[in-house]
This record gives sequence, structure tokens and C-alpha cells, in this order.
Amino acid sequence: MGINIKDYLTPPILIVLFLLIVSLMFVFPVLNMVVLGAILAYGIRPVAFKIQSKLKYSSVSILTAMVVVLIPLILLVAYIVFEVSSLVTWILANTSYSDINGVVSQISLYSPAKLEVSSINSYIESTINGIGSYILSYIVTFFSKFANITLDLFILVCSVFYFVRDGDNCMNFIKSFVPDDSKEFFDNTVRSVEDVLKSIFYGHFLTSVIIGIFGSIGYTLLGFPYGIFLGVLTGILQLIPVFGPWPIYWILFFIDLAAGNYVRAVVVLLFGFFLSTVDMYIRPALSSHYADIHPLILLIGFLSGPLVYGLVGFIVGPLVLGITYAVLDSFRKEYLVEDE
Repeated sequence: MGINIKDYLTPPILIVLFLLIVSLMFVFPVLNMVVLGAILAYGIRPVAFKIQSKLKYSSVSILTAMVVVLIPLILLVAYIVFEVSSLVTWILANTSYSDINGVVSQISLYSPAKLEVSSINSYIESTINGIGSYILSYIVTFFSKFANITLDLFILVCSVFYFVRDGDNCMNFIKSFVPDDSKEFFDNTVRSVEDVLKSIFYGHFLTSVIIGIFGSIGYTLLGFPYGIFLGVLTGILQLIPVFGPWPIYWILFFIDLAAGNYVRAVVVLLFGFFLSTVDMYIRPALSSHYADIHPLILLIGFLSGPLVYGLVGFIVGPLVLGITYAVLDSFRKEYLVEDE
């Protein structure tokens, strides 16, 4: 018996579809902030509820929780943007091309194959200049879009506030559209999504925070300028599967090697190996209690997220892909596995 699509495309359904499409056109430019607000609200809600147990007004509790959680994140982004230019200047000032030439020449003496020192030096010089130009142009573009950034931050703050306050009502509203025979699937999906969020928050974000703190302390004790900033970068890179903190400590190793500081070069390399080893124990210990997300999903999310949503994509990308995986896995268990 064929399905007649006209039976489903009734006037009320057509009106609803039309309004949804038009609404999506308006929301799409700021959809990344709304999604990020919903994600951050999930992490802020427990803090708001704890504060609310001591305060009388829920709005005050939510705003206090947002200040405790959200404002440090915004300040962290501003701190990173501010310090990048200074760090690039410090690297260029402390690593001359003559030092690089000397290191490349020494490596070529012990290399089994003959290396063209001049071509390697020119490639390194062009790479350094290209990276510096890209960073400076990105900073200029970032500040030139200050109005748009301010609007995005305003929408983000409002989204977090209302999702924290009315998140349960929003979930009940969505659930009211779910047919009775699919409510169990909906509840299982919500629980799976919560497990994914907890796994990413605790297993990955918290791990990066711990590694970043270790890195900040270690780099500062070793005497590197911008030790705290280097630790922040180490924590951010720790979020990205496969990469981890190794780019930071290898770069510092080669900088010290070029400057002739061989003792600290060896120490920072050993310290970097320590950070990578610590991650192997902390991450499984924190995330094993929740969903087990395949590293490829997170890798694609971290790398493709910024291409779609900019800087926010580092957070939104892996979370959206992780949630999609949870929904598909819940659907597979509910409808496909039982039918086999």
C-alpha cells in the first residue's frame, strides 16, 4: 500500500515548515553562538543549582554561575589573542637565522643523505615569515570585526542564561512532539547525549586543563618567557587527538638547541614526554566512566569545526559530532539491533 504524501502535507504542516525555514534563515548567522550557549549551559547548570541553594533568586544564581564559568573563558580567549603577537616577536628576537643555519649545518654533517643547506634555510625563513604574517593578519581581522564579535558574545551570554533557566521547559516542549511509541528512544537518546557531554567535558576538557596547568608550571620553572601562555597553548593542543602537547615542547627544544642551551633543551624534551605520558593515564581515568568517543570523531570535529564556525568551532565541532554519534548509536540500539 503506497503512501500518499498529500495526506501529510496539510495546511498546518505547510505553515509550520514555512515558518521553520524562515526562522532558520534568521537564526543561522548566530546559530553557532546558540549551540555553544546550550552546550555551556549544560556545564553551568550544576554550578547555578548549587549557588541557588544558598541564594533566594534563581536569576542571581545563574548570573553568578555564568561569571564564575563563562567570564574566565572569554578572558582566556582575549589573553591568547593578546599574547600571540608578543610570543612571535620573542621567538624571532631570540632565534636568529644564523643560529638556524648553524643547526641545519650540524644536522647535515650527520645525515646519511646530503642535505641542501641553503634550500632548507630559505624554506625555514619563508615558513617563519609566513606564520608571522598570518598571525598578524588574523589579529587585525579579529579586531576589525569587533562589532560582530560583540554581538556574538551578547547572544552567547543570553543563550547561556535562558538555557540554564528554562532548559527543562525547552526539553519538555521538544518531547511533547515525540510520539508515544518513540518516547523511550527519545529518553535513551537524551541520556546518551548527556554521557557524550560528560565524556568530552571531563575526559577531554578537564584533561587539557590539567595538562595546561602542569605545562604552565613546568615552562615557568624552566625559565621560558610566556611560560603561562605556553602552558595554555599546551592545554589547547591537548584537546586535539593525535597532536597533543608535542608541538610546543619540540619547538622549545629546537629553539634552545639553536641558542646553544643544550641542558634546558634536553630537560624540556623530557618534560614534554612526561606531559604526554600523564595524558595516557588521566584521560582514560576521567572519560571511562561515561561514553567512549572514538578519537577520529573528535579529531574531525577539532579540525573541521574552526573551518565552519571559526574559533568557536574548536568547542562546537567535536561536541556536535559526538552528539550526532550518540544519537545514531541510540537509534541503532533501539530500532536496528532489536530487529536482527
